[in-house]
Amino acid sequence: MHFLSQVFHWFGDGSHWRGPSGIPVLFWHQAELSLAVVAGAILLGGGAGVLLGHSGRGGLVAVNAANAARAVPTLALLTLLAIQPSISLKWDGFLASFIALVVLAIPPVLTNTYVGMREVDAEVRDAAKAMGLRGGQVLREVELPLALPFMLAGIRTASIEVIATSTLAAYVSYTDLGTYVIAGLNSQDNVEAFSGALLVVLLAALVAVGLSLVRRGLTPAPLRRRRDGGRLSGVAPAQA
Repeated sequence: MHFLSQVFHWFGDGSHWRGPSGIPVLFWHQAELSLAVVAGAILLGGGAGVLLGHSGRGGLVAVNAANAARAVPTLALLTLLAIQPSISLKWDGFLASFIALVVLAIPPVLTNTYVGMREVDAEVRDAAKAMGLRGGQVLREVELPLALPFMLAGIRTASIEVIATSTLAAYVSYTDLGTYVIAGLNSQDNVEAFSGALLVVLLAALVAVGLSLVRRGLTPAPLRRRRDGGRLSGVAPAQA
């Protein structure tokens, strides 16, 4: 109870809510970095997943290669980028953090997008073509809407992973909530470290709930009803 009272006192300290190192500023910095990383992963991984899933060529190779990249430790990659002044000093550590985290975020987005595209029933594609839709129209009006639940599940997974891992950005002088965690660990201030981690959990929870609501709102009603047993609406097993 004494420790929790110290945490409560830490949050009640007005100095932690003001200035460039205050909670609102660092909270926004972490959200900003995470948003940029997930957007980059959607552009690169999602775009590749859509194209490969639509064409059906080379997808498994790309997905396996992306998943193999997950074996690369983010901290190790971040350290390699940190020793490159042209990268580590760019935008106060933002660029190095962005690159390292995009590598982390691409695999779940790419994998879920590809699986979602391939899970669209071939008969549905054939019916769309029989109605006169061409390749691009089939992609936009049939495949993407049906693959959307998978895609959003991958984005949600990537977002949570990125938010949790972006605390490492403090190692390359990017000021986000990880600043509290690392400063607390370095000074053996468990209260500060715990408080920083608690803020990271709060941000991750807000994003997870928000994306779950977005996924539900954008998923067609028939697919929502079939979520637990339908072929097109489940989450890819690898990323569940």
